[in-house]
Amino acid sequence: MTDMIVAIDGPAGSGKSSVSKATAARLGFDYLDTGAAYRALAWFALASSRDTADSQQVISLLVDFDYEIGTNPGEYYVRVGEDDVTEAIREPRVTAVVSDIARVPEVRAFVTDLFRSIIRSSPAAGIIVEGRDITTVVAPDAPVRILLTASPEARMARRAAEVTTQTAEDVAAQLHKRDSADSRVVDFMTAAPGVTTLDSTDLDFEGTVRAVVDVINGGTPPNKEKNHG
Repeated sequence: MTDMIVAIDGPAGSGKSSVSKATAARLGFDYLDTGAAYRALAWFALASSRDTADSQQVISLLVDFDYEIGTNPGEYYVRVGEDDVTEAIREPRVTAVVSDIARVPEVRAFVTDLFRSIIRSSPAAGIIVEGRDITTVVAPDAPVRILLTASPEARMARRAAEVTTQTAEDVAAQLHKRDSADSRVVDFMTAAPGVTTLDSTDLDFEGTVRAVVDVINGGTPPNKEKNHG
């Protein structure tokens, strides 16, 4: 297993994916986007004409879910079988149903095992793993655990800037819907004991990356709060 595991959780629009990827590149670490697995399974369900609201139909897909993700931050890709779905899993039709996939306990158990296998096989000196339940479920013993958050207004503005094919109102509604649905499965808004909370509301992208690097290096970043439980 890699020497350093950095677990980062946070709500949609907090910047955890882009910040984690940039931080990994800066430190020479691998990077694991766990949300991509749920999105890829949602894409696979749609491609297989399955009802994503039917848990049993979703569970039945797991045996044939041939998933692969690039962990080198400079060579990121997502594949399902022979299909490169790196862009397809970000389509609105996938985003609309991914919470149906993520709420299924059997799916979460399956992908958690998958994530841990990827972490174990990382050849890099470290790996940054980001998602919803990384600090509490996937890698609760990680040496560095961070909850990256921001105000609702900041998160909506950032997500709207990323998604140019939808109106700001639609983006805000989807972000709220996704957070509300996922919060019924896992608490990603409150730092667990021992997890460092990093509020990026007043930080730009570069400032947030520097703050995460500071936490990894044991420093004291801006707006840092330590939850001691």
